[in-house]
Parts: sequence; structure tokens; C-alpha cells
Amino acid sequence: MVSVVVTLRHHSDELSCCCFSSALLATCSADKTLRLYDAADFSQRPFSPLSGHGYGVHCCCFSSCGRFLLSCSTDGSVIVWGSDTGEVLAVLRHPDRSPLRVCAVSPDSSLLLAGACDGTAAVWDFTSRTLLRYSSTVSTASVVACCFSPCGQFFVSGCTRGDLKVWDAGIRLLHAEKDAHDLGVTCCSAAPQFEVGERREKIKKSCVCSWPSACIMKLLHTLTSHSAPVLSCAFSSDGDIVVSGLPAINTLHRSAPPPPTRRYVTTVALSPTMPWIATGSMDRSVNVWRIGDADILHDTLKLPGHSRLLLADWSEEDVQSWLCEEGLEELVGNCKANNIDGLELSQLNKETAAELGIDGYSYERDSIESWIKGKNKTSPMTNLPLPTTLLTPNRSLKMAITRWKSSQ
Repeated sequence: MVSVVVTLRHHSDELSCCCFSSALLATCSADKTLRLYDAADFSQRPFSPLSGHGYGVHCCCFSSCGRFLLSCSTDGSVIVWGSDTGEVLAVLRHPDRSPLRVCAVSPDSSLLLAGACDGTAAVWDFTSRTLLRYSSTVSTASVVACCFSPCGQFFVSGCTRGDLKVWDAGIRLLHAEKDAHDLGVTCCSAAPQFEVGERREKIKKSCVCSWPSACIMKLLHTLTSHSAPVLSCAFSSDGDIVVSGLPAINTLHRSAPPPPTRRYVTTVALSPTMPWIATGSMDRSVNVWRIGDADILHDTLKLPGHSRLLLADWSEEDVQSWLCEEGLEELVGNCKANNIDGLELSQLNKETAAELGIDGYSYERDSIESWIKGKNKTSPMTNLPLPTTLLTPNRSLKMAITRWKSSQ
């Protein structure tokens, strides 16, 4: 069941994009503004609307931690906003001042990508806000769609000519799918994971990449039930749901109520933490929908402590709770004393980790256990005394190895 929770009618022109963080909903419009809403009750933030673009805003997206909101416009700029204050933190301009149609930030928030009407793409270092790479060969048509892979090592671009291309972070072409859609690509979205086939294999990305020299893209499914142009699509954070936007929004589910509007749905977004779908339309409104049974699904997806939050959004208490759950109680005191929250945890370097009692280097478990059992109480890498012999699993490295093995 899909039902409308609230309709937001604050924009004065048609909606172009909407996006969620764990705590906020952002919308942007041809009226040159962005608006920010609390994702709990959809009240508008006091500093909303955000005004800074000289022309219509085409796309907006949050950084993975939710602290930054990015937007791009016909004025040829990407603006980085502070999502908690609405302050303009940076203005990044396309080298040729070409109108920008789409922007995306990598999962680790290290790279910012923008596609332009002249078929070019630019990549900035998100931390330093400096231009890293610029390519004029991405497309002979307007670049209107792009997304990063879940690993952040490559991105996909789509153009009005209908081609879909895969690039590495250096804007080197890995694969080109000519005429993927005969009337042009309008949107693209990467699923964190999804299940296909009778064996229900976990597929981490829509194309299997033998990094970095070759890439194979395989069409898995074609959904043909739409009755009009599909202008937007989005995956849920677990990859179990894909939502598409077109004139008749009740195609989301057979039992959904009649659509509040017959105008085109130009954008869709799913909350990473709550059962919400946001849709924006040419009628200047934003509808927020609840997915599934109102009581059962809400109880299931409502934030149960830290487990439903993005790592960067964890509080200090969430970090300490997680350490206890993982059997790392010895580190709780140090983390508490150093006020380590989720953002700090995600950015720990070797020096800081060592101060917390973590060696900071990764080893094979058998090898490091053998080292410790041999009465070695020093780091194999630095030869410095180990404050603790407690082992911390490097899950990020394990996931990277698993992704690499699955591509072979």
C-alpha cells in the first residue's frame, strides 16, 4: 500500500529534483530555489528557502553524512550548502560556464561530479573544492543523468542521445552502451545491492567490473508497464525497491489511491531510514508517500537506535553501543573520553586509531593472532608497544575484497 502523507506546495515553479538524507528532505525547482524540510514531520527549516543560483536549479543531492547539500543550475555552478544552517560553503563553476544538468557526490564524499548541457563532465575534490578533471568527450549530447557506483570507483553517465557510459574516476571510458534508450536517458540510479536469479545471488552493482581495464554491462530486466515517459527513478537504500516517476503516480502499486495530480512526476527519492517516498511534479508540488502498512512498516523502519542511521550520523552513544555489540568494550572508555561520534569514527587515521588503542593497520587474522601468541606485544608495522591486543575487524577491506573477487 502506498498513501500520501503530506503535500508540500512552497515552490513557485515546477519541481526538478528532490533528495533525502537521514534527517532532511531537500527539493529544488525552476524557481531558482531549494527548500529544506525535517524528514520527521516535514516542517520547513527556518532558513529555507535557499537562494543563490541565478537560474533554475536542475539537481540536488546530499553528501553521504548529510552535512552538505549540493545543487547545480543553468547558471553553470554547483553550490555546496551547509544542511544545518543553509549557509553557502562553496561555489564551484563549470570551466566553460556551461549549464549544469546533474550532479552527484561519491559515497565516501571525496569526489563531486557534474554533467553539462555541452556534453562535458567535471570532477572536483570535494574536500578541497578544487577541480581535478574535466572532459569534453563524455557525450556529443547533453549529459542529464549520472550516478556513482556503491564503491565510488566509477560512475555512469546518461545523455539525451540515449547512450549509457561507464567511466572511472579519472573520466576514462570503461564501457559504452549505445542507444540504451532510443529516446534518450533521463535518469539513472545505482542499487547498493539486489537479488537476482533462483540462487538469489547478491549483486553489488548493476555492471560487473574487472577493474580498471574492462567493464561488462549486462541488461538484467526491462520494466515495460509504464504508459508515459519515465523521467526519474531511485533505489531504496537496501536495493529491494525501485521507484519510477511518470504522469500516473498510482503505478507505484495497484492498491494506491488515485493520483493527486496528472502532471508529469519529474523526480522521486526514497528515504534511507524511513518508509517515505518523495515525488516532485510539474504542478509545483511535492508529495510524500508512505510505503506499506502504516503501522507495521513504520514500526519496522523507525530508527531503532544507531542501526538505521548512516555511520556519519551516529552519536557518541551510538558508537559506544556498537562497540559493545561487537565485543569491543575495551575501546568504549577511550572513545567516550575522546568524544568519538560516527563522523569521527569514519575518519579515523592510523595515528588517531593508535591513540585509542587501535594499531590502525590491517593484517590477516591468522598471522596477527600468531604474532600475538608468540608473546609479541608490539605492532608488526611500527614496532611500538600495543596498548591492547584486542583485534578489530576491518569490514571495509573485507567488502572491497569481496567486490573484487565477485568481479573475477
